[in-house]
Amino acid sequence: MIYIKLFLASFVTFLLLDAIWLGLIAKTFYAKNLALYLTNNVIWSSALIFYVVFNIGLLVFVVLPSIEKNSYTTLVIYSLLYGLVTFATYDLTNLATIKDWPLIVSIVDMFYGMFVALASSSAAFYANKYFM
Repeated sequence: MIYIKLFLASFVTFLLLDAIWLGLIAKTFYAKNLALYLTNNVIWSSALIFYVVFNIGLLVFVVLPSIEKNSYTTLVIYSLLYGLVTFATYDLTNLATIKDWPLIVSIVDMFYGMFVALASSSAAFYANKYFM
């Protein structure tokens, strides 16, 4: 049951931050830089699968090891690395394979991946510390 609670803490945090990021903060940025690639019909099932997979990985590779060590420093290092690796996989592949893919999008997106991984894993870490 604790794993489900930890997952939900990171998952809900990720969803909220991503909604703010994609819906408000970076909406114009992506529209400007990726106009040729964006769809008007988001495939929500694919997005949901990504959110679930990302947060399962975050739980396994970041949150649980950090809780076991009772170390927020470990969480910071692991989550920044996890966010970079996961978002770089997407962004650098696009940069390598999609004609005219904007470098700035990859850079911004990888930093966002690091931020959202840190924030989401922090939510789970502190939920475990103070609420479970």
